[in-house]
Amino acid sequence: MFALRSGQGGRAGATKGGLRGLSFSVDGFVLPRLLRRPARLLARAQDGEFTPPPFAAAMLTAAFLGSFSLYGAYVGGHFPAMIQSITARTGFAVDQIRVAGHKETSEIDILGQLELDGWTSLIGFDAEKARERIAQLPWVESAAVRKVYPDEIEVRIEERKPFAIWQHGRELAIVEENGNVIAPFSGARHAMLPLVIGLGAPEKAAAFINTVKNYPQLASRVKGYIRIGERRWDLRLENGVTIKLPEHGEVQAIEDILAMDKDSGVLSRDIAAVDMRLSDRLVIQLTPEAALRRNAALNEKPKSGKKAERRI
Repeated sequence: MFALRSGQGGRAGATKGGLRGLSFSVDGFVLPRLLRRPARLLARAQDGEFTPPPFAAAMLTAAFLGSFSLYGAYVGGHFPAMIQSITARTGFAVDQIRVAGHKETSEIDILGQLELDGWTSLIGFDAEKARERIAQLPWVESAAVRKVYPDEIEVRIEERKPFAIWQHGRELAIVEENGNVIAPFSGARHAMLPLVIGLGAPEKAAAFINTVKNYPQLASRVKGYIRIGERRWDLRLENGVTIKLPEHGEVQAIEDILAMDKDSGVLSRDIAAVDMRLSDRLVIQLTPEAALRRNAALNEKPKSGKKAERRI
């Protein structure tokens, strides 16, 4: 109740002690309970009857200095660090970190992006800024950072998917299916990915590689997909033979060379390249060794003919 009526011998219009002539009770109305004690203290102080408790001056001084220190820390930008320190020492220091979804990204790199020290408080920890830092790691496509009170941080990431190895000059890099570079090629972990070579190859590789995959008997023998002049493709086979495909009509050229290989095994012979860029003819380039043997064989034929004429 915010108002009480006097009932023990009181009568209407009665007044009781007050402050500077102000009554605490007029016509049965009294101050709320929460205000009575402060009002009495003020009245006693006015009458000189109030005695301050021991060390009151020291307590007031400490309160003033503490308030001044807090204000100075706030103005100077040290308030967040102060909150971190206080809350960390009261049971909110980060003690556990859970990381999920990482395969290519090391936990050490993720922990480094959290920027924790031994007394980082979970209360003052900025999860959004930590998420932004983690999302900048090469393999990370998206990241989520969650605070689990009182002392745990949970990190979940989704990584970018490697599609091929791109060789440009002497450099090797892992690329996505859309052609975006993920990170430098670092070793045997991704050695089984397709190798694409040349300027503009990553952006066009996905569609062409999927086309070649429709012909398993050829795809299983391809060692590299070479982009030429950003216009057309060469196929480098595992035995060193290069198939030079035309700018247009790649599918028909692939079907033609596979039909020839089935009939005569042309792709297994000692040749350097099969040039299919011309629509009306097919050009086979021999290896230097095969060319020497062929020239030697051609040079032997006239000699054999002359000896036969002499015998006749």
